[in-house]
Amino acid sequence: MRIITGIAKGCKLKAPKGLVTRPTADRVKESLFSIIQNQIYASNVLDIFAGSGNLGLEALSRGANKAFFVDQSLDSICVIKDNAEHTKLIERCNIYKMDVFSALSKFMNMDLRFDLVFCDPPYHKGLSEKVLVLLDDLTILSNEALVIIEHSREDKLSENLKYLNLKKQQKYGTTIISIYQYNK
Repeated sequence: MRIITGIAKGCKLKAPKGLVTRPTADRVKESLFSIIQNQIYASNVLDIFAGSGNLGLEALSRGANKAFFVDQSLDSICVIKDNAEHTKLIERCNIYKMDVFSALSKFMNMDLRFDLVFCDPPYHKGLSEKVLVLLDDLTILSNEALVIIEHSREDKLSENLKYLNLKKQQKYGTTIISIYQYNK
């Protein structure tokens, strides 16, 4: 796992120990970032269920303004900090060790707005749909923000909510990347 392009190109990233996290494969990440490349520059990024911070750090390397990382695992938080320091992107990172749903409410109370949201929750727990519904309800997304959810083929997500609408889906083996756009 590495940063593919940008100012931190080639930097290798650590992954949390064990089998709890599944870092996004480089080929999947490369395909995803070619799809969203025009929305990255100067964006504010939210990486939830962040694991290694792989996606948020890639966005920062490619010109995103700031990234907020959320994970409730101490091991993941330590790995994200190490990766952010190793890539020299730490000054543009805000890292939170907390439950994702609490963090989303906190960010709403802080009046934060995000242009890109990466969401890679554990598979088969119904978390993808819960996050999608909550993001649709809260006021933390800028108009035309993209929400990217990595999920299992078995996890069925709504295509259209009140403000979030499915824009594109890519299948990679047993993994699906669903890209939603927020229009209010």
